[in-house]
Amino acid sequence: MQIYWADIGFRVLTFAYIINFFFTIMIVFLERRKPTTTLVWLLTLFILPGVGAVMYFFLSQNLLRRKSFAFAARDEDYRQHKPALLQSINRLQSGGKIFRDSRLEAYRDIIQFHQVQSRALYSADNELLVFTDGREKFNDLFSQIRAARDHVHVLYYILKKDELGHGLLDLLIEKAREGVEVRLLVDAIGNSMPGRDFARLRKAGGHVARFFPSFFTFINMKLNYRNHRKVVVIDGRIGYVGGFNVGNEYLGLKKRMGYWRDTHLRIRGSAVRELQTRFFSDWLLASREKLPVSERYYPPLPAAAGAGVQVVSCGPDSEHEDIKLGFVKMIHAAKKSVYIQTPYFIPDESISDALAIAALSGIDVNVMIPCKPDHPFVYWATYSFIGDLLQSGVKAYVYRGGFLHSKTIVVDDCIAAVGTANFDIRSFRLNYEVNAFIYHVPTAKILQTAFMKDIAQCDELTPDKYRQRSWLVKFKESVSRLLAPIL
Repeated sequence: MQIYWADIGFRVLTFAYIINFFFTIMIVFLERRKPTTTLVWLLTLFILPGVGAVMYFFLSQNLLRRKSFAFAARDEDYRQHKPALLQSINRLQSGGKIFRDSRLEAYRDIIQFHQVQSRALYSADNELLVFTDGREKFNDLFSQIRAARDHVHVLYYILKKDELGHGLLDLLIEKAREGVEVRLLVDAIGNSMPGRDFARLRKAGGHVARFFPSFFTFINMKLNYRNHRKVVVIDGRIGYVGGFNVGNEYLGLKKRMGYWRDTHLRIRGSAVRELQTRFFSDWLLASREKLPVSERYYPPLPAAAGAGVQVVSCGPDSEHEDIKLGFVKMIHAAKKSVYIQTPYFIPDESISDALAIAALSGIDVNVMIPCKPDHPFVYWATYSFIGDLLQSGVKAYVYRGGFLHSKTIVVDDCIAAVGTANFDIRSFRLNYEVNAFIYHVPTAKILQTAFMKDIAQCDELTPDKYRQRSWLVKFKESVSRLLAPIL
């Protein structure tokens, strides 16, 4: 029997284009994507027949989002605090005094923006502690969990089956055996802890849920719409939010990445209530269990003067890109300086234009990125977008002290944001994120001081250095930039 390879090849190629046509119909007619993203997907499908379809299957699946439980969870979140939110908006619009420090009055409209746009309550009684080192953060976290008396709610994007991961799990098992209510929520892709270890926690009385799992046991085909949040709430009084996940590399124990430079917050005060509500909403989405809104989870807190905080969330269940819009609002409000740290810098036009306009207006705009790529395509796309901004006067720094994973922005030494969102399209549109927007001069100064300290371990990327990059680097940038809307 003679095999006609040309005929087989033609049939395979025809089949690939039929599949591409099917996905094209889905993208253009059934999904409401931004035009740039749509065009990139169409180009990928037809340049890489077959391969493009596989990439779409893994990276996209926008239709699955519409069938999720996310919107019900989001609406439940809003119903819980609608009365308090409306009262806060009215107070703000009436011109009442909300700041003890007059320097913050210039940013009052940012609070109103988040209250109206993101339904984010503002509270001014928070005590904040900034962590920039993984060991310090996890030592503090473990200490507070050991002291828990009623409940511990834990949400992490990544939970590794290593020394730190097992250390946290063992501590949660210990607390569950003591009678403390323990709930652990992990992202199905980010988690690598075996099911038998979670079974130990359940046997001890704890509860475990996985966010957006796959029907397949060993492979998850849903690479988008991941829960990238890192939130811990202890007894309704202490909360943590920021960039550190749970794994040995976050302690700087992985030689390839070196020292892990990140930023995390510990919060005491009313903003913890918003982190609790965020956890409740995500738990409802993942487990279908609705937790009661009661004094047990929302204990009364003593009135005290402190830092102003708004907890802002965004994700596929958001109508708008709320965290990104908050960043844009902060940049436009800047009068003196902007300091940004991010591991991934793939901005859309609104962020790029805001930074360029600020720099051209004489504002000191600084962006710090890592020198080590943990995702090569994302890294070279980051390098490309940074290069564009150099011509506008933006200063860029490449951190060489290890891996920079910090996700912060500081404006005018007065306001800041710390959380889980990177300055990239994936964080703005595709993943579930949460950030604390901070109105507190002492905390802003701490974060800016940390940035200035990091500069000592950076190389400045000047326009001259950028122009001298090799043809290979230029090629990597071009390919990665082309794929940026779908990375």
